[in-house]
Amino acid sequence: MKRFHRRGVLASTAALLGASAIPARAQNAFPRGPIRLFVGLSAGSSADFVARLVADKLRERTGVSVVVENKPGSGGVIATEAVTKMAPDGNAIVLAGMVATVMAKLTYARLPYDPMTDLAPISLVSTFQLALAVAPTLPVDTMAAFVAWAKANPAMASYGIPGPGGHSHFFGLMLGRAIGVDMQAVPYKGAAPMIADLGAGQLKIGMSALSDFHPSHKAGKLRVLATSGKQRSLAAPELPTFAESGHPDLVGEGWLGLYAPAKTPLPVTSALSAEVTAILALPEVRDRIVAIGMEPRGGTPEALAAFDAAEFRKWQPIVAASGFKVE
Repeated sequence: MKRFHRRGVLASTAALLGASAIPARAQNAFPRGPIRLFVGLSAGSSADFVARLVADKLRERTGVSVVVENKPGSGGVIATEAVTKMAPDGNAIVLAGMVATVMAKLTYARLPYDPMTDLAPISLVSTFQLALAVAPTLPVDTMAAFVAWAKANPAMASYGIPGPGGHSHFFGLMLGRAIGVDMQAVPYKGAAPMIADLGAGQLKIGMSALSDFHPSHKAGKLRVLATSGKQRSLAAPELPTFAESGHPDLVGEGWLGLYAPAKTPLPVTSALSAEVTAILALPEVRDRIVAIGMEPRGGTPEALAAFDAAEFRKWQPIVAASGFKVE
């Protein structure tokens, strides 16, 4: 855990988003390219959308070629591993989420890299809220009603998740612990089949990214009861948070961050983070990210390292208590 603990404290995102151009010294450190931006999810995914949006703006603003390369598999572990083996010059970076970094470190028995020592943080890019959804046939429309139902029907309180070992999995365990019900996770192969079963009433409860559920919620095909942010989602401000629904400890978001191989010089990662942070502050970029259910962030390498450390500390006891391991 050396890398997480020796970095500085989390900087103010608001202050960082005020950046509008790379200082001359940072320009000298900016990678000459071509930059290969790896994404651990398939083309068309939310992560791929964000990666291509950032890549296009980087090309426009710096004149450096940025090529997005999709390497889907294992929640981003395959793409992240590939970048850890590349030259530490800023020309190979990865857009990775907590599944491939914090969660992988906590759950993999034999992870092919150590996210704490084999990656150099660049910038937090976006966060997204999780959500609890129920089948339209379930007679609950508030968290209070859900808790009462779950306590009365504990054998039916299993919840679907897009896959095992991710934040949806462990947030569901947090929920069960908070309400005093032993909720068991039911893994699916992706969010789509889980949502289909929810809509059909074959599954009573689902936990996933808000962006997965929100279109079906608006169409009346399922019902979202609460979201996991400290504040309501910018994409769905009509939905209450768990905290305001009487569960203040149920706060936790998914996220995407940019990383380079370990030993990439700090001036290089700082130059990349300054430009990415400026891009994320652009109104047209912000609006497009919010429209897919995410919230743009930005920040320094030091801020991302501190954020990673805080996330590791938050999830470590929850994952350990579950006994879950990827063999």
